[in-house]
Amino acid sequence: MMLIDCPYCGPRNETEFGYGGEAHVAYPQDPHALSDREWAEFLFYRDNPKGDFAERWVHNGGCRKWFNAVRDTITYTFKATYPVGAPRPEVSGGTK
Repeated sequence: MMLIDCPYCGPRNETEFGYGGEAHVAYPQDPHALSDREWAEFLFYRDNPKGDFAERWVHNGGCRKWFNAVRDTITYTFKATYPVGAPRPEVSGGTK
């Protein structure tokens, strides 16, 4: 069992959470002006780094709020969690 530290509820079992993809991806200003290729790149092309990665998570089994996390993709260790809209915290080690 792994605990994930929800920034609103505190540490909870990983089974209460859902993964939401890469964090800090800005929605296009005018999505209708994008070409099909640009729209596809926005929807489907994401970073897949080895090391630290900022991700979106939702606490499905608790407060039901979205938050961001920095997780090491090699060890699966969560290094930081923080509310959506907050800047990404600096963490030691890893990449990106």
